[in-house]
Amino acid sequence: MNPSPVNPCPTNTRLHTLGPVDQIPLGEGRAFGVDGEQVAVFRLRDGTLRALSAVCPHRGGPIADGTIDRQVVICPLHQHAFDLETGCSRTGAEPLRAYSVREDAEQNIVLHNEMNDVEN
Repeated sequence: MNPSPVNPCPTNTRLHTLGPVDQIPLGEGRAFGVDGEQVAVFRLRDGTLRALSAVCPHRGGPIADGTIDRQVVICPLHQHAFDLETGCSRTGAEPLRAYSVREDAEQNIVLHNEMNDVEN
């Protein structure tokens, strides 16, 4: 019998309640401090939530202040576009980290922050 494979970088998930969803107007984003990082949470016009790293890797632009549509956010400083699902750049910049985010039964924003054990 073979032992189960061991994940070299086990993860754990920390849940963070960031407050009421209505603090983010439809079609906008807001930045939150989570585990020492800045995270931009976006509330799309259909009410769904997306979350990415809040700092543009190009020149540190404030991603939460960017223009969004259903698929991308555009950095307000140099117009780099990032996919809201994956964080991948559509304009050649380094990618942003994507986070899992949802609205709970009490209409609060809940962010899932998966961290490698080496980060803890």
